[in-house]
Amino acid sequence: MKKIFFLVVLSLIGYNSFGQKKKSAPKAKPLTVFAKVDNLVAEVKNGTFQITINENGTPKDAIEVKTVETKFAPTDCKLTPFKANGTQLYLLSWTESTQTKTDLKTEDAATIYSNIYELTSKKLILSNKQVSSHIVEKVFLDKLKNASETQERKHSEGLEFKLNPDGSIIQKTKTQENKLVYDVAKMQYVISKKK
Repeated sequence: MKKIFFLVVLSLIGYNSFGQKKKSAPKAKPLTVFAKVDNLVAEVKNGTFQITINENGTPKDAIEVKTVETKFAPTDCKLTPFKANGTQLYLLSWTESTQTKTDLKTEDAATIYSNIYELTSKKLILSNKQVSSHIVEKVFLDKLKNASETQERKHSEGLEFKLNPDGSIIQKTKTQENKLVYDVAKMQYVISKKK
């Protein structure tokens, strides 16, 4: 009787250990959709950062923004619809961050891109690029490199971009400011003439 009980307990233990295992869930693909608005999606497909134009939920057409590497990961990506002189336009803006590091210098750079597109012609109307860098550098104070100090500085390149509610644009630096308005006939932004 004890042998039968012992065999039953062993068979139950064996049954539990050789039972079906739960299958692991497939790994999710990395996120490639960065912004959505109306029927537009800013995404990466086949190594291309693009704006996909959907019709009834299925991709109909696309506007190529740029070719990218697999590690492309923009932040603050936004698609903003607006009207300029009665024309529907879309602003695609995103930030790319990079870090360059050596023994003596570390540079953190943020590049802000602002592109304006007209969908009917799939045309890039205006492109703006602004780079802001924060640099930390070890500087030697003598020729023998005995004494040093750490210096920090900020550096900017390009024009700061601002979209106004009326569809006009202001691009500025410390010394210069341009106001641009959309010219419907030329399908481009032109410098506003002061009245």
